[in-house]
Amino acid sequence: MMNTVEPTSHYFTSQGVKLHYLDWGNTSAPSLLLIHGTRDHARSWDWTARALRDRWHVVALDLRGHGDSEWSPDGAYLLPYHLLDILEMIELLGPEPVTVVAHSFGGNVVARYAGIYPERIGKIVFVDSLGPTPDNYRNWDSEGPVSRTRGWIEQRRDSRLMHVRRLPSIEDGAARMQKTNPRLSAEQAFHLASYGMRKHEDGYAWKFDPRVSMFAPEDFAVQGSPYWSQITAPTLILSGKKSWTSDPVADGRAAFFQNVRCVALENAGHWLHHDELDAFLALLSEFL
Repeated sequence: MMNTVEPTSHYFTSQGVKLHYLDWGNTSAPSLLLIHGTRDHARSWDWTARALRDRWHVVALDLRGHGDSEWSPDGAYLLPYHLLDILEMIELLGPEPVTVVAHSFGGNVVARYAGIYPERIGKIVFVDSLGPTPDNYRNWDSEGPVSRTRGWIEQRRDSRLMHVRRLPSIEDGAARMQKTNPRLSAEQAFHLASYGMRKHEDGYAWKFDPRVSMFAPEDFAVQGSPYWSQITAPTLILSGKKSWTSDPVADGRAAFFQNVRCVALENAGHWLHHDELDAFLALLSEFL
């Protein structure tokens, strides 16, 4: 069960976009920044934040186009824009090194930041979040940049894909989440849907901009290894054995990190921090 502790909401502007973040208090403690993945939101970290807030100044960011952050007016969801947003967030937290825990797409962005500014990171945890796998890159190379870019252009111009679908209730949203990830409990799914949906006159809709997962080939397909090799902070890579992503040790990606520990959770899929919360928190607490 969730306890009654609630964070406070705050806003700042990055590149003309108003961004939202949650502050869990304890501001005299070291900063711990939580970054979610695509089509997710900051309240996805509530269970993690509540477990760590007594020892850390926990802050959870809503990426642009997600949660209670503004949508980019021109759909600027390229990694460099997210990178600038995270840079501004970390600057707000002060000059001391920040520890970061990032899930999925969020880890792809954080890896770029940590490789460019390694002195600003105390420790870093990647939660099933090293980005495209070697198989992804091979498939993209086989398709070629011309075809992939054409596909992206057609996505961005397709008005049907821009339609924000309405659902009758939050319960319907929660049911869809459980269908996508059957490991979610009913309580978890309802909590995530409650904060991930917005009420409109004609029903409920997800808060994220439909364009956030339309990844431009020249952007998302950039190899992460040059950034990983520049990260000096102690690094924990967590993966789920039931996830659709590949094992970072077996596929060679983990070898690019200087100071790394890798752990795969047996019964977790892509959302480790939901699927095996207790095991996830135990590993996180030990590492931090």
